[in-house]
Amino acid sequence: MATEKEKMRSGQLANVSDPELFADLLRAKSLISKMNTMYLGSPDLQDVQKELLPNIHPTAKICPPFFCDYGYNIELGEHAFINFNCVILDGAPVKIGHHTLIGPAVQIYTPQHPINYLERRETVETAHAVTIGNDCWIGGGAVICPGVTIGDRCIVGAGSVVTKDVPDDSLVVGNPAVIKRRLDKW
Repeated sequence: MATEKEKMRSGQLANVSDPELFADLLRAKSLISKMNTMYLGSPDLQDVQKELLPNIHPTAKICPPFFCDYGYNIELGEHAFINFNCVILDGAPVKIGHHTLIGPAVQIYTPQHPINYLERRETVETAHAVTIGNDCWIGGGAVICPGVTIGDRCIVGAGSVVTKDVPDDSLVVGNPAVIKRRLDKW
């Protein structure tokens, strides 16, 4: 039988008050608190980030303050950059590709609460993976919703809300975000 952690990471309904998940959440919050007292050039920042986010490439950079749920579900590629005040709710895997730039105050969500209000009263939710490709630029204040895949070389305009997958080489803007232009066709 799958653990609550395995259920959460695979998109199944999971009890997020499970003792293992709650301990993981508290561990992450402690590390986040420590990390958010540092600045980008702090000598210990990379060590704290590596402990919180074991799946980030050594060349990836994250500017504090930064917020997440667990940390271990976040993967950052080579030279990926996350600007300050970003939130990544990582119940499911969040994969951010090489050379991708994440603007300030971007929010990436994987959790999905039940539609039924009675189920919502319980401590259960599903989580759906988010993938952002290589060489993307996510503008400040954008929101990436659960289960979205953004292809390679895409631009998401500032303040956009991405609710659906975005194909490679696309510029998307708005709420909900829509394709405004193909970037491979000038």
